[in-house]
Amino acid sequence: MNNLVSSLIQGNKRACAKLITLVENELDGYEEVLKEVYKHTGNAYIIGITGPPGAGKSTFTDKLAKTLRQEDKKIGIIAIDPTSPFTKGAILGDRIRMNDLSLDKNVFIRSMGTRGSLGGLSGATQAAIKILDAYGCDYIFIETVGVGQSEVDIVKTADTTVMVMVPGLGDDIQAIKAGVMEIADVFVVNKADKDGAKKTLIEIDMMLDFKKDWDFRPPISLAISENGQGVNDVLNNILSHKKYLHESKEIDNKRLDRNKLEVKEIVHKRIEKLVAQVEAKEDIDTLLNKTITKECDPYTIGQKIFESVVK
Repeated sequence: MNNLVSSLIQGNKRACAKLITLVENELDGYEEVLKEVYKHTGNAYIIGITGPPGAGKSTFTDKLAKTLRQEDKKIGIIAIDPTSPFTKGAILGDRIRMNDLSLDKNVFIRSMGTRGSLGGLSGATQAAIKILDAYGCDYIFIETVGVGQSEVDIVKTADTTVMVMVPGLGDDIQAIKAGVMEIADVFVVNKADKDGAKKTLIEIDMMLDFKKDWDFRPPISLAISENGQGVNDVLNNILSHKKYLHESKEIDNKRLDRNKLEVKEIVHKRIEKLVAQVEAKEDIDTLLNKTITKECDPYTIGQKIFESVVK
């Protein structure tokens, strides 16, 4: 395992792929690997790409990555796709859209299924980011699954969150709904050649006017990712936000908050494993059957499991 970590730090692409698989599947020793890898993180800048399904997030990520590659930047891309609730598999189509990028030796693309995680990200996203950071990536793109207005986990993960919108998604109220609209640091109205693009931009601008005390007011721009039009404007907006974060030292607060949340998630995951062990030992099914006949209730069962875990 130490050999893999050493190879990773030296920029070995195969070692990077193997270690992401290790942590994604939580195989033996994955926590020790992450502890070792963590010492070599903190250099990559993380950009989240989110927005509704069909907004063109994959194409946009592809174009942004290619633009940064012209500046000789090393790029990591984590593309999240929805997992089937029945087969637990995923199509992982985002990678297909970036097929020519995958041939670049300085671009690492990893597709991940959500595997039941809510909020638009895979449960292993944080671990994969650390591995790509240690691998030497300058920028890491996280393209979320595109599940709708509750997809806000990206704000806990990215340094800059880009919201990709498209015209024609709904009425004027759509632009001021809570949730994903509140987490963006940069807005882009993609497919700007379609009717209603400028109207969508104005609606977002009006939404931003509701808040008066911006430290950094999210910029908005139009783009057509298919032909690359407007991609440079979006990249400049991302870099402006990056500059603001570093100059204001807000980047440290963001990353501290991210670490606090990650510690909580680690604790919660360990508690879940203990609960599963208790359920395996106790005859929970028999007790649950008694909830149907009202001989027992869920609160008593929950208390019984809790007490066993605490012991």
